[in-house]
Amino acid sequence: MTHALNIVWNPSEGIDLGFFIIRFYSLMFVIAFGLGWYIMKNIYDRENESIEKLDSLFIWTVLATLLGARLGHVLFYDWEYFRNHLLEIFLPFRFTPNFEFTGYQGLASHGAAVSIIIAMYYYSKKVLQRPLLWILDRIVIAVASGAIFVRLGNFFNSEIIGKETTSAFGIKFVRDQFSPRDAVNATQIPNPKDAYQAIATNPQFANLLEQVPARHPAQLYEAFCYVFVFAILFFLYWKTEARLKSGFLFGLFLVLLFSVRIIVEFVKESQGGFESALGLLSTGQWLSIPFILIGLYFIFTAKKPVKV
Repeated sequence: MTHALNIVWNPSEGIDLGFFIIRFYSLMFVIAFGLGWYIMKNIYDRENESIEKLDSLFIWTVLATLLGARLGHVLFYDWEYFRNHLLEIFLPFRFTPNFEFTGYQGLASHGAAVSIIIAMYYYSKKVLQRPLLWILDRIVIAVASGAIFVRLGNFFNSEIIGKETTSAFGIKFVRDQFSPRDAVNATQIPNPKDAYQAIATNPQFANLLEQVPARHPAQLYEAFCYVFVFAILFFLYWKTEARLKSGFLFGLFLVLLFSVRIIVEFVKESQGGFESALGLLSTGQWLSIPFILIGLYFIFTAKKPVKV
């Protein structure tokens, strides 16, 4: 039997500048959007589109991603809680049982996908003045690259973890097993950061570390697969005439990305939602199926424009 390597994952919050901490999760989002802007700049240069329109695209995409991902989590995964805590949908705080800064921990990619499509519809009409599928066929290349870093951010945050495993890929997510309060209470070390570090490295607390099961790093599996999704779309756009088939790259993106999502979900811990009512598949898998079907439709109906 293969045994886990017992890698203990207890990363620091981020890069400490003394007066400010750059959190790794936030840094991954910055990299995702920054790389996306750079990719789209090259595409706009190739297509002879005004770079001024790129600024609007960046703003629309950032707002749509964050708002859609947040609402997607609220509606698809945790409505029973948020229906009684409406302010917490948009504010990064928890008010009960105690006031606590939580950040925006709940973000759902399915909600982001819907909101980006809606945002691109208005952007294509009001700013770009091109067909909706033109921008969708190109923005998905940037979105695929961003998805890689978002999942890396989840890994740094020890969230969206996998199921327990005895395989060589298993990782002990200390911060998932113990909340900051639990870590402090268990170690009697008042600083949560020091408490986590003690659990991870101090032999005195080996019994606590033993309570942390090795789990699949599902975030890394997903990020690794998204590298190939991005590479395929990037290659097809730059090296083939696939970009001329309206809707093809958009459809391929939906099929590839959400197929990856369905596969990786098999080793993920449940994220909640409505899966208990439907059974068989997880909430993320059920939500992915419509996107794949829509993607297949666009792949098989994509055609090159008729030359006159």
